[in-house]
Amino acid sequence: MTISARSIAVHTDFRHPRALRWIFAAAALAAVAAPAAAEAAARIARPGTYDGVWNVVFATQAGNCSSNNSVPFTVIGTRVSSAGGGKVTGGIGRGGAVSVNISVGASKATGNGRLVGNSGTGRWSGIITGDRCSGTWQATRT
Repeated sequence: MTISARSIAVHTDFRHPRALRWIFAAAALAAVAAPAAAEAAARIARPGTYDGVWNVVFATQAGNCSSNNSVPFTVIGTRVSSAGGGKVTGGIGRGGAVSVNISVGASKATGNGRLVGNSGTGRWSGIITGDRCSGTWQATRT
């Protein structure tokens, strides 16, 4: 079976108002959707930008938790995970914005901040061995 431009033209009436409206609507939708898709892609960190193992040091500023704890994280693409000890989940977005959830036994914490180049800083809060604590964190890519 062969389909030619002539056979398509015979069955398509571009003079019909509905056909023209559909064509213009599809073109308008494509024109609006393309920049939105490009903008959404730009919000997400380029895969590989922050890849590697990061050593994160947590400093307690409020609460009765140990003052400094160090935990290694792994970054692959836009995902953050544990590099040993505990469960770490999270992600990295536009401009290096990072958000993580950490749990070790009954202790749970969340953290937010920013990575730039080979370092990063942010804040954390959680319940560590039954005490509500919060503070800052600093990260260095190893």
